[in-house]
Amino acid sequence: MWKTLALSAALALIAHSATAQTAQQGRPQCNDRKQVLDLLSQKYKEAPVAAGVTNNGGLVEVLTDAKGGTWTIIVTTPQGVSCLVAAGEGWRKMEQIAVDPEA
Repeated sequence: MWKTLALSAALALIAHSATAQTAQQGRPQCNDRKQVLDLLSQKYKEAPVAAGVTNNGGLVEVLTDAKGGTWTIIVTTPQGVSCLVAAGEGWRKMEQIAVDPEA
């Protein structure tokens, strides 16, 4: 449970920082979720591989191509607007560690 909360907090911080930076640059990289997913699929062959819901109802998604060559993190508002949070190369899937429910 603590790992989930820590991950949620980290993703929320990343999302907030990236959104603030993008806003300062005057070039918000946001659009309708379907259009964002279509663009990432067509241009980079990326598809969602992980998702989570933030405490304010936003949807955080990690997308990557089949080989892990590129990756993108987007956050979608409850209204359906998706914004780019981060992107890069060399995504690696990690083995999930079992969490002790008593901890």
